[in-house]
Amino acid sequence: MTKNLEQLYIDQIFERNVPGITNILLKKTIGIAGLGGLGSNVAVSLVRSGVGRLLVADYDRVEPSNLNRQFYFLEDIGKKKTEALSVYLKKINPGLILETNWIKLSRSNVCDIFKKADLLIEAFDKAEEKAWLIEAWSECFPKKPIIVASGLAGYGKTEILKIERSGNIYICGDGMSESSMGLNAARIAIVANMQANMAIELLVNSE
Repeated sequence: MTKNLEQLYIDQIFERNVPGITNILLKKTIGIAGLGGLGSNVAVSLVRSGVGRLLVADYDRVEPSNLNRQFYFLEDIGKKKTEALSVYLKKINPGLILETNWIKLSRSNVCDIFKKADLLIEAFDKAEEKAWLIEAWSECFPKKPIIVASGLAGYGKTEILKIERSGNIYICGDGMSESSMGLNAARIAIVANMQANMAIELLVNSE
């Protein structure tokens, strides 16, 4: 696809976008830590919304049990999540600037990997990982937002899902449901899109 045809295609993708936000979002960079149920769905929504650059990181491969809630398909089983998801994101917007990192994130490397991001989406599974990610990001970039998820298991009870703020930390979910309740695609997608929507709001309002 030539550059001119690619630009024409991109213009057509976003012609129904909210007026005034496309040119803002195309200049923005969002980091996503984890590409599971939250991260993969957040990434898709952000690309469809017009975000121009994503920095993503994950160290997992696609497993059959992922397919009930994550943006992968049968043919992706065994593939690196970073590689599998990048194919779909580029199919949505071939002009997307995408940096993938197949790496195990840690307190010592997260700031360097996501240093170019305007904000970070936390999409980890474990509470202890969420905690150190928030701490590390807040220490390195105290003025940059981080959008996290807490309490997304189970089904129904959409009315108790909310977004709470503490400084530059935005927490999406119900804040209490445990993963032992089981993971349902619909509820996880709602929280993932709450994260994506919050990111868009913050980036657009920052302009």
